[in-house]
This record gives sequence, structure tokens and C-alpha cells, in this order.
Amino acid sequence: GTPIPQVTSDAEWSNLATGAWAYYNNDPTKRRLYNWYALAGIHDAASFSDPSLRKEFAPQGWQVPSDPEWTILEEYLIANGYNYDGTMTENKIAKSMASTVGWGSIGTNTVGAPAIDQSLNNSSGFNAFPTGAWYGGHFQDEGRFSTFLTSTEYSNDSYVYTRWIGESDVSLRWQQLQKKCGFQVRFVRD
Repeated sequence: GTPIPQVTSDAEWSNLATGAWAYYNNDPTKRRLYNWYALAGIHDAASFSDPSLRKEFAPQGWQVPSDPEWTILEEYLIANGYNYDGTMTENKIAKSMASTVGWGSIGTNTVGAPAIDQSLNNSSGFNAFPTGAWYGGHFQDEGRFSTFLTSTEYSNDSYVYTRWIGESDVSLRWQQLQKKCGFQVRFVRD
């Protein structure tokens, strides 16, 4: 019941320690990006320091997946032949998770990358769209990356685990990024 504020200023995003969201490039025709504080239910200074005051981000019956839950998805897709080459070893699942539209190309010729022959993408139905993100002080990488927040903190002060797919990658990857950055969110059923 507590609204998450829309923040449109790069300077304001850079200093956040509470929940916020924005459309990519502040364009309402684009998808929403959220910071980790929104996922954690941190809506003011009191909820920042007292976890018992935090709000639920996900709808009832759903949750933001943890990094280990992303690993479960990754292992399932590999074991069930969703690698671009049909093998069931190693992580080569990016193409099967990527949407069939929107991927740019930096001149990649990497076989199995989402930007190559996009009509063959999304065999898993996950439909990761390359929304881009807000990090490094501004919006960037639309068409190049699809990055998702996890509920798993990398460190207690400023980093969180993310999962991402890049236009020229063959695998679903992980990276620790700052909690104040804006990324996509997916839910899983409880």
C-alpha cells in the first residue's frame, strides 16, 4: 500500500537509499526499472534501518527470486536441452531465454548469441527483453542487455546479485551491481 516513487533525475537516482522506479530514458512507452531498495520494501529512513518496517514488493503469492533460485532455473534449462546447440552441459541458454525482438548488434558473430537470428530466440518462453538499465549515472544499454535484480544481497552495504543476458553472450550470467541502480524484475510463485 505504500507507493514507490517514480524518479526521473539522474542526480536523484545517484543518491537513493529508498525504493524508486523509472521508465527507461523516462519514456512511458518503455519498460519500468526498479532499484533494489524497492524490492526490499525500503520506503523511508526508518525502514532502511529497521527491516520490520519494510513493505512487500511482490504481489501476494509471489516473490522476487533469490540468486540460488536463478541457479535452479539455469540448471533446469541446461538439463532439459535449452542450450542453443541442444547440449545438456555448460551454460549456453541465453538464446532460449531472450525475446525474439529488440536485440541490437555490436557486430557480433557469436553463434548462439541473442542478437544473431532473433527468430530462433525464446524457446523457453522466458522472453527476456533487452530493456537496458540505469547505472553509472544514466540510462544505458537498451537493446544490448537484459538485467534482472535478485533478492540476494552481495554485501550489506551497497551491492546485490543480478542475472543478465547480453546481446553477444551465449550464457545467462551473474554480476554484483549497486543497489541504487535500476533494473528489470521478475517474480516467481512462493
